[in-house]
Amino acid sequence: MGLACVSEVKGLVLCGGPGTRLRPITYYFQKTMIPVGLKQRPLLEYVVRLLKFHGVTDLAFLVDYKAEQIMNYFDDGSRFNVKISYVRDDPTLKGTGGSVLNAYRRGAVNLENTLLVYYGDILTNLNLKELLQQHENRRASATVALAAGFMVRVGLADLENDGRIRGFVEKPRLEKPVSVGILAFDGKTLTDMEHLREKKNELDLMKDVVPYLIKIGKPVYGYLSDMFWYDVGSTEAYEKLNPRLVEKLLSYLLE
Repeated sequence: MGLACVSEVKGLVLCGGPGTRLRPITYYFQKTMIPVGLKQRPLLEYVVRLLKFHGVTDLAFLVDYKAEQIMNYFDDGSRFNVKISYVRDDPTLKGTGGSVLNAYRRGAVNLENTLLVYYGDILTNLNLKELLQQHENRRASATVALAAGFMVRVGLADLENDGRIRGFVEKPRLEKPVSVGILAFDGKTLTDMEHLREKKNELDLMKDVVPYLIKIGKPVYGYLSDMFWYDVGSTEAYEKLNPRLVEKLLSYLLE
């Protein structure tokens, strides 16, 4: 399942964060290495296998906290039929955008690549090949994977001006689509990130980089999908993740 029509794709997996929302589990595990599903494979293994399934085989893991756990398990990637390199985060380049920029400065990616950035605590069966094909066809600077029907995990209050509560909507579904933590970038946007970095100490891909690209007139698109996706980034979310659902929806990646 190659990507012959798309310029050389580099998969960048963000897996360096300390996972504070997953404590105390992350005192012992790197957050992307927590076991999921009936087979108790590391979350990151599902990410790697999904990338491989859709033809993305040249990967760079952007690592920091407990990086050795990841490196010892995945090594050079040959066991999974991919190539994996490792880029340690630079403390002077903060945020997810800083991690990507650091990978560029370290030579892990270049301006000719298509960058597929994947937040390492996301579990999904998203069709990455289709996302990349749309990104290429529209000659986008950035393409953001989106999901509709996101259910808010808390109740929303409807308030009067004086603070009196009119009512509650328990765990409503949002009408507008939400980002699922997977983005494609044209490699040339790395120069835009460099310009933005001159003005900001910390770069977040969704809060800073994508709005900046839109502001300066670059073509930014959404890729809307009804795929399964799950953010495993908190202890509550991890405890609610059904291992049988993981098996049902993602077992094809382990075949």
